[in-house]
Amino acid sequence: MALPAIDDNTTEAEIDRIVAKATQASNFLKAISHEGRLMILCYLVTGEKSVTELENLLSARQAAVSQQLSRLRLEGLVQPRREGKTIYYSLTDDRPRKILEAVYDLFCRDDAA
Repeated sequence: MALPAIDDNTTEAEIDRIVAKATQASNFLKAISHEGRLMILCYLVTGEKSVTELENLLSARQAAVSQQLSRLRLEGLVQPRREGKTIYYSLTDDRPRKILEAVYDLFCRDDAA
């Protein structure tokens, strides 16, 4: 897929739309740029997890996990579901999965395979 060209023929309206999309993309990338948030998304790719499950998987305190989940929720990347006293989180859409696949390909895939 080719990236769009921005040149002298690009209208002001098109540039405004590109800037708005760049802001949206920047916020998304900032949200996943923290190691803890990135790991939370990695765990949620496999399915819904409770806050307690995430605490155990991350070996982190509840306050730290909740803080990172709050940022991911603010950016619209995860959604909570309450069942009694337990709160479960899942991905809101496929954007994190697509980015994580690219990150995996760039940084994690074993080249020796």
